[in-house]
Amino acid sequence: MPPGTILRGKWNGRTYRLERLLGAGSNGQVYLASSGRAACAVKIGNEPAELQAEANALMSLDRRERKRPPFLLDVDDAALQGRDVPFYAMQYVPGASVRSYLRRHGAQWFGVIGYRLLRRLAELHDSGLVFGDLKNDNVLVTDYGRLALVDYGGMTAAGRSVRQFTEIYDRGYWGAGSRTADPAYDWFAAAVLWIHVLDGKRLMSLTRTVLPQNRSPEDLMTLVRTHTALKPMESWFEKAIHGRFADSNEACDVWRACLHRTEDVPAAKIPGWITGLFVFSVALCVSAAAYLLLQL
Repeated sequence: MPPGTILRGKWNGRTYRLERLLGAGSNGQVYLASSGRAACAVKIGNEPAELQAEANALMSLDRRERKRPPFLLDVDDAALQGRDVPFYAMQYVPGASVRSYLRRHGAQWFGVIGYRLLRRLAELHDSGLVFGDLKNDNVLVTDYGRLALVDYGGMTAAGRSVRQFTEIYDRGYWGAGSRTADPAYDWFAAAVLWIHVLDGKRLMSLTRTVLPQNRSPEDLMTLVRTHTALKPMESWFEKAIHGRFADSNEACDVWRACLHRTEDVPAAKIPGWITGLFVFSVALCVSAAAYLLLQL
């Protein structure tokens, strides 16, 4: 839809002006919109039943997380180009994707953002929900590493088939498990997210060169073990990729423990020739001092 397009709700009567496209997927498009003076995001769906299911999931999430402002603002139809199209309006979340944020602020934010992401996922899992379509574009980061999940189109009740996913983040794609929604599905996607963000070239090369029947979780672990920033977190990635955490709280605890171990690593060993030079310099100074004392 071109900027300036007006959506007028058929049933609730609210009006939205589409400002710009934020993202598009197989089941719809998301626009930055304005309603009066307030900014919001509007998702226009391709399939009414799918969009209604997403809206229902968001309503369920809002009921479970009453301490925050509601995420879902409106659900309606609008007449566009001679036909009724379904849409819903939701809270607009400003921010940058994980990759963009790290490029701008530095890779040192990797640990903080990773922990906050796992804590947010744990909240969903405690409510019996799985995010499902976890990927770089669906995690927005703002000042000081605060983050929000966006595009809840893949959110699924635990035990059901994941409603929406992105291939390279999907454990089924890598032969690491089923597409049944459980916390481990999100742990796996979180692991791939960090590999994608920090080692994207090698990850994408794998998707092009390894035959589908030969893909395995070990391919991902090889990338982790041979990447400077990922290697210190190897034990976390091992458990996340193979779904071996007892629960999402353990996933958070192991992440934090890996970070602390990384911070405690001693400085790099001083090369031997520098140590030798330092010892020689000290010996020379001592000899000179002794000579001067003898002259007094």
